[in-house]
Amino acid sequence: MQFFVDLMPSLRFSRWAPAALRKQLFKDETETIESLCAMTMASDGEYSSLLLAERILNAFEKLDDDEQLEFFNLLQLEYDIDVAEIKIAADDYESNPDADNLLRVTQASEPRRQELLRRINLAPQGTRRLVKMRERLLRATRDNPGLKKIDTDFHHLFNAWFNRGFLLMQPIDWTTPAHILEKIIAYEAVHEIENWSALRSRLEPADRYCYGFFHPSMEDEPLVFVEVALTDHIPQGIAEILQHNPEEEAPENPSCAIFYSISNCHRGLAGVSFGNFLIKQVATSLKLRFPQLKTFSTISPAPGFRRWLEATAEERSDVKSLIADFDVDADAGQIAELENLAASYFLEEKTFQNEPIDPVARFHLKNGAQLERINILGNPSDTGMQRSFGTMVNYVYDLSKVEENHEDYVKNNKIISSSQVKKLLN
Repeated sequence: MQFFVDLMPSLRFSRWAPAALRKQLFKDETETIESLCAMTMASDGEYSSLLLAERILNAFEKLDDDEQLEFFNLLQLEYDIDVAEIKIAADDYESNPDADNLLRVTQASEPRRQELLRRINLAPQGTRRLVKMRERLLRATRDNPGLKKIDTDFHHLFNAWFNRGFLLMQPIDWTTPAHILEKIIAYEAVHEIENWSALRSRLEPADRYCYGFFHPSMEDEPLVFVEVALTDHIPQGIAEILQHNPEEEAPENPSCAIFYSISNCHRGLAGVSFGNFLIKQVATSLKLRFPQLKTFSTISPAPGFRRWLEATAEERSDVKSLIADFDVDADAGQIAELENLAASYFLEEKTFQNEPIDPVARFHLKNGAQLERINILGNPSDTGMQRSFGTMVNYVYDLSKVEENHEDYVKNNKIISSSQVKKLLN
C-alpha cells in the first residue's frame, strides 16, 4: 500500500507544505471558486497547486445546488476545447506528422477541464471528493442534459484512475474493522441489511463469504463488494439464502458458490468499469480454498422487468390482464406466461447499442456468465414484487468458458443462455 501512497498525490497529507506558503494561499478566503480555478490552471508549483486544489474542493462542498450548477456551467463554457486550435494542430500534423505535432493535436483535443480535474485531484482525499462531486453532477444532469459533456471528462478520468490493475481484493468478515462493516450495511444495494445482527448472519457462518474491492486512494471504503453463500444446489429463490439457519442447514461438502449480492458502493462511479472479471477473481479464490466447488452461480434480480412489462401492457391486452392479476398466489398458468415474457425480455429486447435492456444481465453477460434459469417469484417480498413481480435469475460462471463468453458477448453481442431459457421463447 505504501507504494501507492508514494505514487498518488491525492494520498499525501497537505500539512507538509511550508507554513508561510499555506498562510499566503489561505489568507484571503473571499476568492470565488472561479478565481481559484483560474489560479490553479496558472500555477506551476506543486505546493501551490496542492493547496489551491484543497481550497477549490472546500469551496465546492459549501455551495448549494444552484451554485453547484453555476460551477458546472463554468466548467462547460470556460474549460472546453478550442475548436480553432484543434483545426490548426490537425492541419500542421497532416503536413508534418512528427511527434511534436502529434502532441499538439493530443493536447488541443483534450478539454481544459480534464487538466483542472487532475490538479484538483492533488488535494488531500482528492479522488474521494471528486467522486462525490461527480455524484452531484449526475444529479444535476437529469434536468440539465447539456452537462453530460462534463461527465464525459469525469468518466474518462475515472476509467483511468480506477483501472482494474489498481484494485485490491480483500476478504471481509466479522473481524473486519467496524468502520468498513458500517459501509457494507450502508452500501448494500440488493438485499437490505437492517442491523448489525443481520450483517453478522451474512459474515460469520462458515458457509458465508464476502469480498471487497478497494482502491488505494479510498482504502477504507469498498468500491464493490460481493456476498457469497456455499450450498449444495443452485437456489431458485433468495429466501433459500437469506432465511436459513447455518447451524442446521450449512452443507457439509458444498458444491456450489452462490453470488447473491453484488453492490457498487458509489454513485459517483456509475458507469466506470472495474474490469470484466471481478466475479471470476472471487470464484478462483474460493476454488483454491474449496477444491470441491463445481458450480459458480448467482441469484440475481431483474430490476427492469416490471417497467418493461408495464410498457408492453400498453400495447398488448394479454400482458395487461396478466400483470393486473399477478401476485404471490399466481397459478401455474400465470407463472408460465410470465416466464415466456421474461425469456423475451432477456433474449430479444435490446438497447440502441444492441445489448440486453436489463442492466444486471448486461453486467453478468459482459463478465462471461451464461443466462441459466429464470425464477418467477424467486423474491416474493414486497420489494421483489414491486421491482420485477418477484422474478430472479441464475447466471452461471463456467470458469473454463468465461473469457470465451465475454469475447462473444463484446464482439458479437451474443447472449449465452441455456437451452432451458431458449425453450421458453416457444
